[in-house]
Amino acid sequence: MENYERLSLNQITTEQWNLREAIEGCARAEVPWIAPWRHKVEELGLGVSKRLIKDAGLKVSSLCRGGMFPAATANERQKRIDYNKKAVEEAAELGAEVLVLVCGPSADRDIVSARQMVAEGIAQLAPFAEAYGVKLGIEPLHPMYAAERSVVVSLDLANTLAEAYQSDQVGVVVDVFHVWWDPDLYNQINRAKGRILGFHVSDWLVPTPDMLKGRGMMGDGVIEISRIRQAVEKAGYNGPIEVEIFNDQIWSQPADDTLLQMKQSYLKHV
Repeated sequence: MENYERLSLNQITTEQWNLREAIEGCARAEVPWIAPWRHKVEELGLGVSKRLIKDAGLKVSSLCRGGMFPAATANERQKRIDYNKKAVEEAAELGAEVLVLVCGPSADRDIVSARQMVAEGIAQLAPFAEAYGVKLGIEPLHPMYAAERSVVVSLDLANTLAEAYQSDQVGVVVDVFHVWWDPDLYNQINRAKGRILGFHVSDWLVPTPDMLKGRGMMGDGVIEISRIRQAVEKAGYNGPIEVEIFNDQIWSQPADDTLLQMKQSYLKHV
């Protein structure tokens, strides 16, 4: 890849920056896309966030995150739907075409029911999101997160959920960190043709320093990132590529240095 036209900073990669600082950092580094996180938007205010992004000439690749559908009671599940509707409204206001869904863990030990709650939650949210012009991107997470973050732990499960809808109003987000291990990965990417709404890159470090905050910069680990990128492009995705890294060491260095490393690694390994 010879340029940065598709490169997006997923804001968690520079967790030490607030959204204003991240916008200014992207402008300095000539990174054309940004993917804000909702807590950072809330901190700055939705109106201010929108204005600063627009004034900097940045485009919004996605908003992170919605989801977290399963809950023990019907009342609590409804609260989760309301939370997601607010996320859709924020995504629309910011100009994000995609709301990323991290679908949530089970409320108890019943993982089968939790997956049904995810399906029901998406079914409630999809028409609302469509009315706002926002697509729902189901992001399957690595199975090690099943108990804490998402019962959707494979691209197969995400595809099955998305295929309940006739259009790409509901699709999938392919994050290399979460799916690289899957022996059926390339079949599932092909199955997702026309429904891939996002592509996230980082790397899997060996040894893995931390379950949550142990992602590496592209090229520092074992993932065949370029091969996966080619597969998602063959399946019709040519949108922004988000660099999403949770890593304490990266968070503790100057964030401008992180953006420089990100650009270099993107050209070489993505």
